[in-house]
Amino acid sequence: MLLEKIKTPGLSHLSYLVASGGKAAVIDPRRDCECYLDMARANGVEITHIFETHRNEDLVSGAPILKALTGARVLHGPNAGGKVTYAEIATEGDEFDIGQLKIRVLETPGHTDDHLAFVLHDTAYPEGPVGVFTGDALFVGDVGRTDFYPDRKREVAGLLYDSLQKILALGDQVILYPAHGAGSVCGSGMAEREFSTLGHERANNPRLQFKSREAFIDFKVGENHYQPPYFRLMERLNLEGGEPAPRVLRPRRLTLKELDDVAADHLVDVREPLAYAAGHLRGAMNLPVDMIPAFAGWFIGEGERVALVASSEDQLKAAMTHLVRIGLDDVAGGYVGVVPAAAQGHDMRSVPMIGTDEVRQRLDAGDAGWTMLDVRDADERSESAIDGSMHIYVGELHTRYRELDPARHYTLMCASGMRATVAAGWLASRGFDTLDVYLGSMGAWKAGRG
Repeated sequence: MLLEKIKTPGLSHLSYLVASGGKAAVIDPRRDCECYLDMARANGVEITHIFETHRNEDLVSGAPILKALTGARVLHGPNAGGKVTYAEIATEGDEFDIGQLKIRVLETPGHTDDHLAFVLHDTAYPEGPVGVFTGDALFVGDVGRTDFYPDRKREVAGLLYDSLQKILALGDQVILYPAHGAGSVCGSGMAEREFSTLGHERANNPRLQFKSREAFIDFKVGENHYQPPYFRLMERLNLEGGEPAPRVLRPRRLTLKELDDVAADHLVDVREPLAYAAGHLRGAMNLPVDMIPAFAGWFIGEGERVALVASSEDQLKAAMTHLVRIGLDDVAGGYVGVVPAAAQGHDMRSVPMIGTDEVRQRLDAGDAGWTMLDVRDADERSESAIDGSMHIYVGELHTRYRELDPARHYTLMCASGMRATVAAGWLASRGFDTLDVYLGSMGAWKAGRG
């Protein structure tokens, strides 16, 4: 028997390949799916089945692409909100043989209506299941979000509760294989480790400690989650079936003149926040490579063209890979090197960084032309906030920037300064010239008051 976990950095997406007796199955494949073929071939097995736990909202599924490459059957749950054109419907109790392994279907709605869990049995040891692929229903340290059906909040939260009880009933010995790890937008409390058992989760997962179904529902209904606009694109593509990823996940190299002339909707600087703040091309927004999976889908729309600015070819490749995995394929090219552009007299901009003393002075002075803008999420702000600050979540600035006055002076803050620089970069690209970032942000504020 073979069981391999494939982690997609940035998205914190976890997919799996299981094999026995020369056959293999893939659970929740990503769009750039050659890795599963390479793994299967290296182990001398044939991919015969592809299982999807649900219609993903945060990445393009690789199931239709892998199906075309292998001829494997794709199995998906009922009630997907439309026809999943590339898949067969699997329902409660269906079983599939992979060598001496047997995969049994559990219907586990709640996160989404079509959600399935796949229970792994080893027929050589018939005492009970050995593992379960839980998708976005149960994570290590957390459970799935239930905010995708706003008109049915209590109903779907209750459905998730019932699904979790069904999963836990498999037995404490069962190994948990979730579809995401810490850092995913699909949950906020996941543990850093990506291994667990149902018994460990039953005893330690905070979301499994509620004394009643109603208490669980009340908690889930009260959660705060954000839905980037690109979620709607993912939902549609994962019904219709996404196109294969570009064969070369590296953008065309642009000269400075070509960068100036390229017709792009967004100029995206993917360098680290402090590098961007020190000097960047006019009109560029900042999406550091590691933050692209979380925030690109807020600011870049379907069909919009992107030109990239980076400090290295590796950064360009990583940035394009992240964009492709969430369906933002139209990358016009990439330019490497901001310092050479400055040396050639190119128009440059910077974002000043300020510290706690300066923030205190401005707050005490009550400057009528200045605003401290907090771009953390609602949960963070509810725990602690700076009196007198304004709040707009960083992702929501993609539209709500229109509520702000470009002539006003804004200081951006978050927990450390990273998201604040992304927010400042977006405002700068929209014509806001008087901006700075509170370096250290809430962390520095708390330390300075201690």
